[in-house]
Amino acid sequence: MKRSFWLVVLTLLSLASTQAQSLTGEWQGVETDTGEPGAVWPAVLRLQKSSGTNVFGVLYQEVGGEPGVSATFQMAGTRTAAGLRLEHVRKLTETGRTPFSYWCEGSITFTYDPALEKLTGRATYTPLNDCDKGTLTFYRVRLKSDATVPAGVETTLRVSGRNVLWYTDASLKQPVATGNIYRTKLSKTTTFYLRQSYYPTRQSTAVPITIRVSGTPPAATPAPTPPTPTAPPDTTRPAPLVADRPVVLPTVLFRLGTAELLPEAQPALQQLAAELKARPSLRLRVAGHTDRIGEPQKNQVLSEQRAEAVKQRLVQLGVEEARISTTGYGDARPLHPSPDARNRRVEVSAEAE
Repeated sequence: MKRSFWLVVLTLLSLASTQAQSLTGEWQGVETDTGEPGAVWPAVLRLQKSSGTNVFGVLYQEVGGEPGVSATFQMAGTRTAAGLRLEHVRKLTETGRTPFSYWCEGSITFTYDPALEKLTGRATYTPLNDCDKGTLTFYRVRLKSDATVPAGVETTLRVSGRNVLWYTDASLKQPVATGNIYRTKLSKTTTFYLRQSYYPTRQSTAVPITIRVSGTPPAATPAPTPPTPTAPPDTTRPAPLVADRPVVLPTVLFRLGTAELLPEAQPALQQLAAELKARPSLRLRVAGHTDRIGEPQKNQVLSEQRAEAVKQRLVQLGVEEARISTTGYGDARPLHPSPDARNRRVEVSAEAE
């Protein structure tokens, strides 16, 4: 496999304004279209502003499916009318080097989409073996709705980014939502921690978004006294994860090309294990899936391995192994256009009660 890595970037100007928009911060994405069918290189680009229209930063990249093979480059460049042009300055670090591996270096010209906070780049590399081109796609998490909301009123929070996961804690143990929109009521200033599951890498980090709260919650309208219930509902328990029909576990995702569970999978699996232990007659079916990247035969094996990884984690959490069956569907049942991390998923369903 060609060890092609390049430092991708960001920081561009807003096309809708004569005033340049800062593109500093962390961008996450991938490089494709290098001439190697199915090959991908997940990447993180971190940019800072220099003097005038100049920018500098670092680009980190991994070989897709081989996170132990990576490189970090120092990058520098200048904003353009449409976006940004970056140049590789020098290689800072490299892991997993072999006598047959090499890294492509040269220049990358980006265009910037301010609505999506997206950078799209075309690389022109200095000729080295078959290094000559590549397409880079990056997204940045930014708050797109008001940073201050009224207390106690249901509000829609909107952010940019791709395949966004929302957490209420910096350790990413408490997931609350997925996607670019989150409807919630806040009574106090709250910080959310957002991660993109679009080609995550070992160096991907969470972006804190703080929402300030103004005013006081509206006074509740007194409700008529209801009849005394014989069995009040328990609202302290999370909604069940297992149903007769297959249910997607949105936070149970995997690293690209592997059956390695991402850290954000653990809370949902712990809840699932607790539910199974509370319902001892329930049998569970776990189905694994992959994105449409790579060979179908390998994807079939990988989907089965992902289902088995979930099963083994549930067994570690105290569920009897005999109660869990697994299967894999490879890349035959994507939910989203590829590439998309949400296709690297599992679905669970009850076999019998």
